[in-house]
Amino acid sequence: MSAARKRVAVVGVGTMGSQAAWRLAARGAEVVGYDRFAPGHDRSAAGGETRIFRSAHFEDSRYVPLLKHADALWEQLQQETGRELRRLTGCLLMGPTDHQQMATVLQSIAEHDLDHEVLDAEALAKRFPQYRLEDGDAAVLDRRAGFIRPELTIQTAARRAEQLGAVIHRYSTVREIVPVAGGVEIRTDSGSERFDTAVVTPGPWVNDLLPDLPWEVEVRRVVSAWYVPTAPDAWFGEERPAFIRTAPTHWYGLPSPDGISVKLGLNRVLHRVVGDPNQLERTVQPEELEIFSELIGRYMPDLHPDPTRLSAYMEGYTESSRPLVGPLPGAENVILLAGFSGHGFKLSPAFGDIAADLALDGASPQPIDFLSTVGRTEA
Repeated sequence: MSAARKRVAVVGVGTMGSQAAWRLAARGAEVVGYDRFAPGHDRSAAGGETRIFRSAHFEDSRYVPLLKHADALWEQLQQETGRELRRLTGCLLMGPTDHQQMATVLQSIAEHDLDHEVLDAEALAKRFPQYRLEDGDAAVLDRRAGFIRPELTIQTAARRAEQLGAVIHRYSTVREIVPVAGGVEIRTDSGSERFDTAVVTPGPWVNDLLPDLPWEVEVRRVVSAWYVPTAPDAWFGEERPAFIRTAPTHWYGLPSPDGISVKLGLNRVLHRVVGDPNQLERTVQPEELEIFSELIGRYMPDLHPDPTRLSAYMEGYTESSRPLVGPLPGAENVILLAGFSGHGFKLSPAFGDIAADLALDGASPQPIDFLSTVGRTEA
């Protein structure tokens, strides 16, 4: 680290901010975090009890080195804190063999020699009878995969940062981030404070906090629904992987850690746009469940058709679905992490470490050129 006592603000101590605070504090920085609520709250992009961790990637095989870096840091955070934040149960990746995302999965597996298994329809039916394949489908079991506990992870990372010397201001909304000579000024309702660098991870409030951002981040309302299996042994046996289906509808699911229900979620295009993140509609209407009912009937008929629990939260999406990682244009001391487009949580320790690299050293050894804000013209 080039400056052991750099003073760094972390704006938003959520999915990415809590990890950035941990990695910064671990490297000796003087860290001050700000959150409009408190680490681990369910009002933005970290709700829902579980998230999928996987090693293979649908969207772009360039994420795999970052996933490997995140994998090691997940293990490190668990060892440092003694908390089970992640459990490796596998993840089934399913879809038409001619679909681009299935091709990308197989490409990422081949390029990076990932631990996996390809299952045909007969093998899948015998081993995982709760899932249905259609003609022309393939199933790939990613063995280095499983589930993450998002709310617990954020609280744990934030607490670990505090143990290492970080200070976190809870229920302290940042109103303005002002680049000044040689640093950054953070303004809240309580006053202003000056730092060498700021790591800005505002989640769905990115457009409120940075209205002149040169890239569009579209905020959408995400619905999760939990369903009880009528044949629980299939879902909660010795093997109980998460799943993702690519097409014709992209959706995913995770057997709940309590062994009672299965959480289901949907692709970006099926989420409603949120105009004001401060006015999130948290009540899920009956008509919003129709797509879940259709998918259950088609692919998982042993799930009871009526959900036992519903949840709504928010995520930010870029046009390209690639996040924005790097300095703000014209403000090299402001490091932005935003627009993770629904697939950032599994990578969050890696992005926290990358944020620490950028804030303390001005560059990162991790392969982030395809995500960098530097010279980027599209979102």
